[in-house]
This record gives sequence, structure tokens and C-alpha cells, in this order.
Amino acid sequence: MAVNCFKMADMFAGCGGLSTGLEQAGFTPVFVNELVPEFCSTYKFNHNLSDEQYFIGDINELNNNLDRYKEYISDLDLVCGGPPCQGFSMANRQRLIDDPRNQLYKAYLKFLSYTRPKFFIMENVRGMANKIDEIKENFKEFLGEEYTYDFRLLYAQDFGVPQNRERFIFIGNRMGVSISDVFNKIFEKKRTSFVLRDALIGLPHLESKKEKGKSNIENELSGFTEMDFKYVENEFYHYINGDKKISKLYNHKNRYNNPRDIEIFRRLPQGANSLHESIADIMPYKRRKDIFKDKYFKLDETQICKTITSHMRFDCNMYIHPWEARGLSPREAARIQTFPDDYVFQGSQNLWYAQIGNAVPVKLAKAIGEGIIQFLK
Repeated sequence: MAVNCFKMADMFAGCGGLSTGLEQAGFTPVFVNELVPEFCSTYKFNHNLSDEQYFIGDINELNNNLDRYKEYISDLDLVCGGPPCQGFSMANRQRLIDDPRNQLYKAYLKFLSYTRPKFFIMENVRGMANKIDEIKENFKEFLGEEYTYDFRLLYAQDFGVPQNRERFIFIGNRMGVSISDVFNKIFEKKRTSFVLRDALIGLPHLESKKEKGKSNIENELSGFTEMDFKYVENEFYHYINGDKKISKLYNHKNRYNNPRDIEIFRRLPQGANSLHESIADIMPYKRRKDIFKDKYFKLDETQICKTITSHMRFDCNMYIHPWEARGLSPREAARIQTFPDDYVFQGSQNLWYAQIGNAVPVKLAKAIGEGIIQFLK
């Protein structure tokens, strides 16, 4: 952890991708809220906090009991979070804050109005930019005139992340700091992106499991939850791990695939999807092939990866390994999300994928944190 430590609360924390990057930048998480217990188990496993510093449950319930947590949420330097916000369509005439689908967005504003941190971050999908004037009005209603705020669309690949991922990042502060200055500091952290091959090289070969419904089976062919391992210490290794010497490989397991899918995985060339002629004779859904053109997609090792999403918990057919007849493992997805190799995911294998797919890329979060922290030192 960085020498300079500043107190941070993480709302909608998930498994901790945003927190981990901000922690690498010098922030110290002191309070965490997450609804899903299994996701919070991963956060707890990888962070040194007491049980009292977690609220596992609905943020609306938390907001009704904030006085209980004054010890942890007073005098915060930063509050961060990405509240799910379904009702932001341009066609939606109802105000964001009044839309019942956006109760978590409203609850985040209530938490900020109570804690009044020096800085806050709200991250979300790019569609939120369509409602930026309304968002600023909402924040003004809850926080008054003391805060200044603005947004940028940030691209993870601009900060080295080997992935095509775009996020709406809304930053505010009550220190009189220009938000343009903050984003300019963040943009100073830009670097050339790694490509998919950098994240995958050196990891053990895996094959699809041959038996369906046997999640507890672990072996050298289908992988292990934990195993001794010697990493290739290339530039990407040091990018995500720093100078740490990691001797274990975690969450590198493959799932079951039926023989037809395995054959599709094998035949497809890199960068090809369901419409490719190499699989025309065995491709399902032929009558609706245009709809299902992305049902299968083989990743290209020379490019950045397509956006890692929580859909991987259902299947990895859209994330076919570039040189093996299988989908990406959770560990490979975690590396693409720039989690350190010693970050261990808890719960079932499908939940590993869900947690990883929902996370903010760690190194994108670190760049954001490094930009903000310069105005707190």
C-alpha cells in the first residue's frame, strides 16, 4: 500500500475492483457496503477490515442506520460507488431521481449528503452521460452549492488495461478543486495498452470438463481453485502485481462444454464469430444466425479483449480462448480486468465470473485514485 493513506468508503463494492485500484493509489477503505454476501466474502478475504466495517445489505437500510457507523464514516476523504441506474433512457421523461428503478442512485445521494466526503466518485455506463444536466441538478439538491462536479468517459485501454471497456466517471469535491484539473491529472496516467496475449501468456493449458454438473472436480486438465505455480515475470506480470513474488495460481478452472461447442471453439479462427464458414455445418440457430452472430466469438490475441461482463457466469462462448478450444478461465478474465494474481475469488465458479465481470478494472481505478489523491496530499 502507498505510504500516504486517505480514508475511503466504498458503496456497491462488489468484489472490490474499484477499491483495490484506489487502495493501490493510496486510499484506505474504512467502510464497505455490498448487497450480495458472496461478493462481500471475496472483498473480506482480500482486505484487512473488521466485520464492523462492512454493511452487507441494501444501502437504503444502511441509510436508516448511519449513526451506528459514525466511527467509520466521519471525515472521509473519498466515497466511491456505481449505483445501478436503469431509468436513464433519453426517451424516459420521468426525472432520474423520481424513477422507482433508480432508488439505489437516490440512496447513494443520501449517503453522500450524510457523510459529505472531500471527494466522491460515481461510475456507471456511458448512457448516464445523456442525463448529465439532470444528474448535476440531483447532486445539487442533495449536496447544495458546496460541491463542484463533472464527468468524463474513460476508456480502460487508455490506461494499459487489455480490454475494450468504457465507463462514465463522475467526480465531485468540496475543496474548490477544478474537476478539469482532476481529470487532467488522471489523463497523465495514460499509457500504451497491453493486448490479450500479454494477459494469457504463461498460464497453464486447460481443457473443457468432460462431465456436466461436476463442479467439485479439479485436476491438471480442467484446472484448480488453488495450485503452486511459477509465473512468467514479464512486463504485464509487474504491471498488475508490482514487485510481489506470487507462488500460487488461483481460480484457474475451466467449465463443462458439450462436444459440439468444443468443436466450434477448435475450428474458429481468431477474431471470427458465429457467421464464419468454418462452422457453418455445425452452427446451431442457423435460421436466426444474424441475431446469434455473437453467440460464439474467438478472441484475437493481438488485440485488446472485448469487454469482460458478468454474462460469463452463464457461458464463455463469446470469450473463446485464442489458442485453446475452451472459454477463458476466471483467472484469465481477472487478469484482463488487471486484478493482482493473488486476488482470490470466493463462492462458486459461476460467481467468480459474475464478480469479475461486474468489477471496475483495477488499473483504471488506480489512475482515477492517483489523479484525485494529488489534491488531498
